[in-house]
Amino acid sequence: MLANKDQEKTELEALGEFGLIEHLTQHFPIRQPSTVKGVGDDAAVLDFKGKQTLVSTDLLIEGVHFDLSYMPLKHLGYKAVMVNLSDIYAMNALATQITVSLAVSNRFPLEALEELYAGIDLACKMYNVDLVGGDTTSSTTGLILSISAIGEAEADAIVYRNGAKANDLLVVSGDLGGSYMGLQVLEREKEVFKVNPNNQPDLEPYSYIVERQLKPEARKDIIGLLKDLEVHPTSMIDISDGLSSEILHLCKQSKVGCNLFEDKIPLDPTVIAACEEFKMDSTLVALSGGEDYELLFTIDQKEFPKIKGNPNLTVVGHMTAENEGAHLISRNNSKIPLTAQGWNSFAKT
Repeated sequence: MLANKDQEKTELEALGEFGLIEHLTQHFPIRQPSTVKGVGDDAAVLDFKGKQTLVSTDLLIEGVHFDLSYMPLKHLGYKAVMVNLSDIYAMNALATQITVSLAVSNRFPLEALEELYAGIDLACKMYNVDLVGGDTTSSTTGLILSISAIGEAEADAIVYRNGAKANDLLVVSGDLGGSYMGLQVLEREKEVFKVNPNNQPDLEPYSYIVERQLKPEARKDIIGLLKDLEVHPTSMIDISDGLSSEILHLCKQSKVGCNLFEDKIPLDPTVIAACEEFKMDSTLVALSGGEDYELLFTIDQKEFPKIKGNPNLTVVGHMTAENEGAHLISRNNSKIPLTAQGWNSFAKT
């Protein structure tokens, strides 16, 4: 999957560490006025002219966070950037720069890393961020990718997890569960391929959910939308580990409870169909699936008329007093305690 067998491969040792960085980053332009100095010196130099600076970082490890048997390297580069930008947008801020560090084993030729960086470059272009630094080293265990994102915002614009109040409305962007169901499809086709390598999967019926897994989009647009609507969330988080986990984070940090209504959870028809095919409960998938990278936030009830009817946003519940706890209100009006069943990288397999 890394390169055609008859294609000539360039060994990384032929370039060395600094030659490799220079080669992979030579076509990354500077897009942000806050970038004074990018790649090529001992450190990047940034100037935010009085704004607050935000920094977030994520580590992706082959075999733990991604599987290269069905994750193209270009998609991996793109997704790795999205994962980090989403954390900046989850603070109601705009991402401006990233750094990229990677460790690679000798099974990866230069051409494979060029594919990875092509995905990173596309993400930088689409989201108007600068690559300003990073590091490369060797690995004995495949590919390890670490990206840090830097962002900016006015101090009074930043939204934290701890500002929700009882009676605030709970709002989510987009729809949920697609990424997890896309992963189920890809894992199933991987097993079929192991049995019959000549079998070519037809992924067309699953294109939406497979794309949600392989090429997710961070919701920069929602930050612009909220600003245009003059809506200032009271708390915010991105949905990386599943809806229930993120709600519980908001509840814990804000010292509130929550009622989440099952019939309000936004699900794409493709997700519902895939859940039926895999005999999975669509509500459980939305609650625990993760990797949707949608934004979950709370707003004061008086802000509701500003978002009412907006196709990008769905009110899924409301916050309550802390002693009431966090619950799912089912379709038959049962009250079920919310539990954090999202993905855990430390769980024994």
